[in-house]
Amino acid sequence: MTESVWDYPRPPRVEPSVRRIRVVVARVTIADSTASWRVLETSHPPVFYIPANDIREDALAPNGGTSWCEFKGRARYWDVVAGDRRTTAAAWSYPEPAPGYEALADHVAFYASLADQCYVDDELVAAQQSDFYGGWITSEITGPFKGGPGTVGW
Repeated sequence: MTESVWDYPRPPRVEPSVRRIRVVVARVTIADSTASWRVLETSHPPVFYIPANDIREDALAPNGGTSWCEFKGRARYWDVVAGDRRTTAAAWSYPEPAPGYEALADHVAFYASLADQCYVDDELVAAQQSDFYGGWITSEITGPFKGGPGTVGW
């Protein structure tokens, strides 16, 4: 089944996902879950939020960075650590999400562009373009996607 990001709602919808979500960095699987939340927002590929319990304890280091989402609230950024590699601000979470997004508490999302591989089930995902958006593109998702050149005003 194919989904168009233009059929996704605004404000974003949060829905449970039982798909297998994996993040690999430096040949180490740092996250592996079948109990994530998928956030769907108009013009964006889905973002998967993985339960903290399904992420290696040594894979995340506090970054100190924050940003604000008009819907989800204050995001906190994490450095990702695997092997001898540390990737700055490669993941984020909402420790105290805004009303309607409470399910995201104690969950972390990863930038596919800053990991070596990210998978939905066994499909290697492509990263949404830009340094800000963190959507994961699979063969089931169609665009065009916000984040590429000329899409800032969408």
